[in-house]
Amino acid sequence: MFISLISDVHSNWEALQAVWDEVKDADVILCMGDLVGYGASPNEVVEFFREQMERRKILCVRGNHDNAIAFGTEWGFNPYARQAVRWHQRVMSTENLEFLRKLPVRQLFIDEAGRSYLLIHGSPRAPLDEYLFPWLPDSEFKAVLSYVKQDDLLVGHTHVPMLKEIAGRRIINPGSVGQPRDGDWRASYALIDTETQKIEFHRVEYDVQEAVRKIIKADLPRFLAERLYDGY
Repeated sequence: MFISLISDVHSNWEALQAVWDEVKDADVILCMGDLVGYGASPNEVVEFFREQMERRKILCVRGNHDNAIAFGTEWGFNPYARQAVRWHQRVMSTENLEFLRKLPVRQLFIDEAGRSYLLIHGSPRAPLDEYLFPWLPDSEFKAVLSYVKQDDLLVGHTHVPMLKEIAGRRIINPGSVGQPRDGDWRASYALIDTETQKIEFHRVEYDVQEAVRKIIKADLPRFLAERLYDGY
């Protein structure tokens, strides 16, 4: 079995299309949230997920931007993100907002070999908000894993790819599809081969200029467009 891991699409339709071309043949797709926020194509992204989840095995959890847009909880967001949240609330359809509201905060997946995976956007301690950055000490990751019983913890939120192995258990972040922040502008995702338990991280080029053009046309903060070129 092959499992595709994706996260943090952030309303970037062009990046999602490019990644989907590479992950669509996987047996299951696991998404760690933030389908929307920042970018200019929220309805296209959500409608695509709604359609695909009716056809195949896709699990997706709610991220902090999904939550803020769906429920109006934008406190703690920086001015750029807050402006994007309010724009999303104006342009998104009622059906798509309701889809975001119904996304769970946690999801459990078990592969055919019996290995268990817990999907959370941030961390078990703060599912929507805590950042698990790769440079944190191992003691911090051990503490995080003490909150869960599953073999692997799958997270997003930081927009930075990560693999941490602690006593046979793993914390995996596939990076961001729609707004990478590790200095590489290309869309990021990961694949797990459950037979070998090998994890591969991948990058794929996409039409970043079109994604940038749409953000500027929507009169969203120009910073949200320009950062896509730098992967930050």
